[in-house]
Amino acid sequence: MINQEADQMYSVTSLTRKLKNLVEMKFRFVKVEGEISNLKRPFSGHLYFTLKDDGAQLKGVLFKGQSRYLEKPLEDGQQVICHGRISVYEPRGDYQLVVDSVDFQGSGMLQLQFEKLKKQLQGEGLFAQERKRSLPRFPREIVLLTSPSGAAVHDFLKIWRKRHFPTTVSIYPVPVQGKEAAAAIVKALDILNVVRPHTDIVVLCRGGGSLEDLWPFNEEILARAIAQSTIPVVSAIGHEVDFTISDFCADLRAPTPTAAAEMIIPDGIALQETVGRMQRILTRTVFGILEDYQYRINQNRRLLGDMDFLFTNYSLRLDHASLKLVTLIKKVISNRSVICDEFYAKLHHNSPVAKVQLQEQHLHFAAAKLSYLFRTLVADKEAALGRQASLLDAVSPLATMSRGYSITNKIDTKSGKKTLIRNSGQLKIDDRLEIRFHRGKVECGVTHVTDE
Repeated sequence: MINQEADQMYSVTSLTRKLKNLVEMKFRFVKVEGEISNLKRPFSGHLYFTLKDDGAQLKGVLFKGQSRYLEKPLEDGQQVICHGRISVYEPRGDYQLVVDSVDFQGSGMLQLQFEKLKKQLQGEGLFAQERKRSLPRFPREIVLLTSPSGAAVHDFLKIWRKRHFPTTVSIYPVPVQGKEAAAAIVKALDILNVVRPHTDIVVLCRGGGSLEDLWPFNEEILARAIAQSTIPVVSAIGHEVDFTISDFCADLRAPTPTAAAEMIIPDGIALQETVGRMQRILTRTVFGILEDYQYRINQNRRLLGDMDFLFTNYSLRLDHASLKLVTLIKKVISNRSVICDEFYAKLHHNSPVAKVQLQEQHLHFAAAKLSYLFRTLVADKEAALGRQASLLDAVSPLATMSRGYSITNKIDTKSGKKTLIRNSGQLKIDDRLEIRFHRGKVECGVTHVTDE
């Protein structure tokens, strides 16, 4: 058999094809760990790279259709685990790894933790539909547990403003990423249940990210806090493809923060249009019924002839009832309109614009007052400084010397020490003197001493 294989002649194509079949049949599914290098992104959208370790390297390709499922973009230098199959590219005789999925360093372990906790909590019944609370159709107060600086909260508020419905939305700032995020969110949820139990809905709001970024929402403490909350909780975490443990525990899962706002906040304009449409339908229906009854009465009146007078009273009563019904309908509609106006007035009253303008006026007043006090303080200090300068000038020896007086010191020729001279008894012949005038000084010697 060995001799037959040795004697058999192969063409390059046939040998390559046979090797291709052997390799691809042997390695239909493999997991390869290594470092990404030589990453290339051509216009086709496919990703070509080399997977290497200390001893070897392997070419790899991730096609465009699979790359959209990556937790995060591939980069050179990343440590990954690639799942896929070995394929031989016959035209060049190269073999490569055709990648189906990529686990980033640490992501695989996190995914295992995710699945383990999900299975545990599901077994405890935390995901059961029957324990989920129903959300109010027309919520009056919504609290967002989110980061005020994130894009997610702005997406939610944008939809809220467009809805034109008198729902109050408050923001409770919490970190949404990092080791301390889950504990902070649990604490905020506990505080809301105690301090603000009248809140209609609490929304966990965060934009998309990798599995590591969203991990606080996969923590067991947060899942149990959501399940124990007396206030209904909506989970609006990440994008449509992102799922967290919080999504399964929450009373409602929204694929995005924008979708959460659309799902829980009614469309005020659409409601007004619906009320108006129902009003018109009801009016038409009532008048149709009245016209039908009137037609039947007229028909019966003609059939009964002399009995017309028996129905005259009933006809009048029917007319009166129809007018009363129309009046009642208009009154109900008017009351609903007043309620709507009150909601809009309350919304306008709670607008932050007026509060900002008032605070701005307070700020301008405080700035003007501070400027006035500063100028007054500077003027007082300048006046005090002028008075002190005048006093200092009055007692200054320079002022005395400017009137012709001088200061005389005796200079010790050995040590250079100077001694102030107050009378001639301190001097003797040949002593060295230093005489200081208002401007300048001179040195001289003693040639004659008297006591006069």
